Amino acid sequence: MDHSRLIYNAMTWYYNDQPYEPDEEELSSLVGFVYCIEEKTTGKKYIGKKFFWRSKILPITKTRKRRKRTLVESDWRTYYGSSEALKEQVAEFGGDIYTRTILKLCRSKGECSYYEAKEQFERDVLLRDDYYNEFIGCKIHSKHVKI
Repeated sequence: MDHSRLIYNAMTWYYNDQPYEPDEEELSSLVGFVYCIEEKTTGKKYIGKKFFWRSKILPITKTRKRRKRTLVESDWRTYYGSSEALKEQVAEFGGDIYTRTILKLCRSKGECSYYEAKEQFERDVLLRDDYYNEFIGCKIHSKHVKI
């Protein structure tokens, strides 16, 4: 992928070299994605996964006798990974020095976990100094990825 000709916006996710802005229908059919965040000047990267949705519990009210669990959109649009080192860098220097690329769109949490681990192992993220990743955690059953 030739990034030299593309102009990236810090608050934009890119998928297939295009800004990613899913419509409501597409977003509702997906659970999350596997991504790569790359520092433009050093090339240091982070591989992770992010879910489009998070659970929210609505409280008991006068008209609602039980708490209600619902899904709301997560902070995926402004997200810069879970690595503490990466988050510190973004806080200090801002998001403009990073590109955020979606590697794989996923329809289940298991699929997200599988492809995140697959990318991390294939890239040897724990053995290389040009990745922020410090651990790989996964527990995936085959039925979670067969769609």
